[in-house]
Amino acid sequence: MKKYQIIQESLKSKVSVAEASEMLGLSKRQIIRLRKGVSEKGKDAVNHGNIGKAPITKLSNEQRQKIKEQYQTKYYGCNYQHFIELLEENEGIKISNNTAKDILNSYGIKSPRTRRKRKKHVRRERREHEGSLVQTDATTHDFFSTGEKYCIHGVIDDATGKVLGLYMTKNESLEGYYCVFEQMVTNFGIPNNVYADRHAIFVSTAAKRLTIEDTSI
Repeated sequence: MKKYQIIQESLKSKVSVAEASEMLGLSKRQIIRLRKGVSEKGKDAVNHGNIGKAPITKLSNEQRQKIKEQYQTKYYGCNYQHFIELLEENEGIKISNNTAKDILNSYGIKSPRTRRKRKKHVRRERREHEGSLVQTDATTHDFFSTGEKYCIHGVIDDATGKVLGLYMTKNESLEGYYCVFEQMVTNFGIPNNVYADRHAIFVSTAAKRLTIEDTSI
């Protein structure tokens, strides 16, 4: 079935846009434009005049310049794929994505792409002096390989990495933290600051996300 016949069938709702896209090897956007063109101009809408034109490998500098100008004016802001579709449909110029890229890149033009900015992770420097800041946390694991998990609580000095206290309970609990803090204070003294995660034991679940500086006490 020829292109014009398929587009006609699509206009009569006998062939869907998705089916016409698959049958003709064109994007859905192209099919929609062809449907509109056929409804307005008839068969001429699918005869874009490419027959007899020189292949892109023999394009003159003037033709390449024209493609560049079309991109910078009429089709400004389109990505390469959308641009070559518009060229073929509206200007009768059929080129590949790679050819468009080569031509536009030769003029220093890059395809616009929407990219999510990567969140930069800045590694925090350790405190300089022992006792300046301690961090506390708990982890749950099958420590005894019995299939039963226990939770070990700990306190570590931020500057030296020294473990200041450890205590195990069945689950993460206030009791576990009380015990490791008792070990720390008894054996090493009271630190200047303490940092804990956002567990409900320390921070209300309704509180906003806090930094080390915000949660240091």
